[in-house]
Amino acid sequence: MTNAQKIGMLLGTVAKNPYIPITPTPRQSEFLVNTNYEVLYGGAAGGGKSAGLLMAALQFVEYPEYHALLLRKTYADMLLANSILALSHEWLNATDARWHPLSKSWTFPPYNSSLTFGHLQNERHKYRYQGSAFNFVGFDELTQFTESQYMYLHSRIRKSEKSTIPRRMRAGTNPGGDGHGWVKRRWYLPEGTPDRDFIPAKLIDNPHLNREEYAATLNNLPSVLREQLLNGDWTVAEGGYMFDRSWFEIILPEQVPRPLEREVRFWDLASTAVSKSSGGGSKDPCYTAGIRMGIKDGIYYILDIRRFRESPKGVEDRIRNTAISDTRKIPIFIEEEGGSGGKFTIDTFQRRVLHGFIVAGRRPRGDKTVRANVISSAAEAGNVKIVRGKWNEEFLDEGDFFPYSDFKDQIDALSGATNELCHERSGFLKRN
Repeated sequence: MTNAQKIGMLLGTVAKNPYIPITPTPRQSEFLVNTNYEVLYGGAAGGGKSAGLLMAALQFVEYPEYHALLLRKTYADMLLANSILALSHEWLNATDARWHPLSKSWTFPPYNSSLTFGHLQNERHKYRYQGSAFNFVGFDELTQFTESQYMYLHSRIRKSEKSTIPRRMRAGTNPGGDGHGWVKRRWYLPEGTPDRDFIPAKLIDNPHLNREEYAATLNNLPSVLREQLLNGDWTVAEGGYMFDRSWFEIILPEQVPRPLEREVRFWDLASTAVSKSSGGGSKDPCYTAGIRMGIKDGIYYILDIRRFRESPKGVEDRIRNTAISDTRKIPIFIEEEGGSGGKFTIDTFQRRVLHGFIVAGRRPRGDKTVRANVISSAAEAGNVKIVRGKWNEEFLDEGDFFPYSDFKDQIDALSGATNELCHERSGFLKRN
């Protein structure tokens, strides 16, 4: 099927669809006829994102065995008066579609097709859909989700070999939120990327709203939030107060002066492990992060960052492999939790996991912001440089929002490494 034929099919699924009672705006039409597998729609508030997503999910319900999934972050979000679920009832209650309250799904009896509403409040909730198969998956307010949740749902999009229904991953969102950084990186916003499309939409693109009144309301917001919601600006972020990405100069590996005066690897271990269980707890699992850093002439050099979620055994394997690649000359420090459990963990790493390496535990003193003060001041003075690497953006994103971000593992490891580099090498293993 040519691209023109695909666009013709997509137009046809909207024009005469009895389940889509409104005419799409030009921006929504652009979103609905896009033939790419992965498309992000939105930007500013009021651009018609939820309606566009619902239209996209309903496009193929008249095709036999078509199944779509629409996701919000929490169940409470789904129940809001202006939610995409509420909109579906507004559109479908008067049709032959049937609502099933227990499964939160619509079925379309003549076609044996369905539209299901779900949520991913916790990281492990993505495994609820293990074994399910959908032709379409849509995320409403994508920046509220984690990148791993989004990536996992790709595995749920399938179709039979003979099916003419396209596989589609769709999302709508505004800038901001905990996922601002990873969404921006994935779509290279605002420039775009060749293998996935971004359809920008602003308030002016939605004729169904009283745009003047809504714009006046948005103008009362703080400047960063106003730029995000009114103008869809991805270049601004409501950050913390301790780090600014502009303070860190990114350099090439060969620009690091050698030899450095001191060099360490500091690990912040995850306090929770990844689990496929669907029950219990409310928080996403933490990351383990290890920073390799050196110092010379008062300048700190962040040489490498390893950050991952693994089982306890996986964490041990990754830390040992990192130590081997770092060479045995670089001392390794591990943040030690309080109580006997922390001592046992350090002992395990010293005797079994990292036997033959220079290893010591370090119990943190003071809260996270106090521990980060030294490196924050150094960064603001232009005395922290970063070696170019794939990990740069994730680190800078976390720094932008620290200490308000959900995850602080990289900054905690940075603070620990800084503390070690501030002490003379001769006595660093003897301190409490």
